[in-house]
Amino acid sequence: MKTYKYILSFALLMAFFVVQDLHAQDAVLTLEQAKTLAKTSNKKTQRAAQTLEAAKAAKASVYASDKPFVDASVVGLHVGDPLSALLPEYNATASLGISQVIYAGGKVNTTKKISTTAVDLYTSQKELTEAEVILDVETTYWQIINVDAKVDLAAKYRDLLTELLKDLTNSFDAGLIYKNDLLQVQVQLNQAELDLLKAQDGLSILKLKMAQLTGLENTNFEVTDSISNSITLLEKITEDQALEQRPEIKMLKKAVEIENLQTKVLEGDRKPTVAFGVSGLIATGKQINFADGSNDFNTYYGMLNVNIPVFDWGGRKQKVKEQQYKTEAKKLELQDTQELILIQIENAYLEVQQAIKRVAITEKSLAQADENLKLNQDRFEAGTVIGKDVLEAQVLWQQAYSEVIDAKAMYQISRANYRKVVGEIQ
Repeated sequence: MKTYKYILSFALLMAFFVVQDLHAQDAVLTLEQAKTLAKTSNKKTQRAAQTLEAAKAAKASVYASDKPFVDASVVGLHVGDPLSALLPEYNATASLGISQVIYAGGKVNTTKKISTTAVDLYTSQKELTEAEVILDVETTYWQIINVDAKVDLAAKYRDLLTELLKDLTNSFDAGLIYKNDLLQVQVQLNQAELDLLKAQDGLSILKLKMAQLTGLENTNFEVTDSISNSITLLEKITEDQALEQRPEIKMLKKAVEIENLQTKVLEGDRKPTVAFGVSGLIATGKQINFADGSNDFNTYYGMLNVNIPVFDWGGRKQKVKEQQYKTEAKKLELQDTQELILIQIENAYLEVQQAIKRVAITEKSLAQADENLKLNQDRFEAGTVIGKDVLEAQVLWQQAYSEVIDAKAMYQISRANYRKVVGEIQ
């Protein structure tokens, strides 16, 4: 418990310094900083941490249940007629009792095991919550970079169209082209301005989402990574290793274990229970000692309680059967989840491979579109092609560039998703 608190305190301290660093540097946010903040400041991860602490407290409570219980009480009493004829008019009594369960059909030890397993389950639940939040952070981070690159692209495309419009305006003023050639570029330029505005608005929304995920108070931050990151192959994780690392599988295995232990608890209800208690009593009052008529007395008594279930019309037996069926249902849920996760893992790996291929294809298309644009610009300057040809080349270049940006962002997102489905995202 103390070790966990030290780790949590250290994590919170690191998050504090990250936040301070962001303010000091006019908010430059890296992916690792975003993850660190999300683990400590995100509401979902905080809630999961509190739930885990509750499970640990419950465990501590259960482990105290087999220790002797000590109870003390003090009672003051004043009685009037006619009770005063039987009892002292004023009296006080103090008692101290100690009780200990000797045997409870194994339920105490089984309950301890359940509480320990529950802590393990909620630990895995916390891991799952963190994995989901971190995936959301990584996805949002690369979406920000994607849209940020789209903003730059839209600005470059607008500049290209503006330059083309200037050249065509000169040609139109000289009477070399028709007005419809000029209007086509103006329409495309208006669309470029609109696309730039949409990209800027989209970037603002994504920054708001990142602020919510990481607990930042504002969106005055910039990202440092580039969409032009290198593309590398992923090593495929074995199915057994992936299943072993998934928090969902850990949770379901612990849930099956708890269901089995619950069956033992119910079986313990069909066994005898033995408890022993001893109490001491001190009383004072006028002639309260009925043995010798004195004004005080002290005594003690011990009690051994043995409870033996005899007959309940099969009620306890049916509860055991009910729990056994629940256990089998939970085992089937575990098997079904394992099968679905294996499909999920294979699908995520294929998505990464597809993303890699998409990057290669779009980069090839961009190189071709870039060459085509340069050729058309050179020919336009030489007077062998018209403005419409350059406009079409610019549109193709803009689309190809946009596809590359999307492909590289999707590659990073698919990598993060694969790490999540194999239980390795951190």
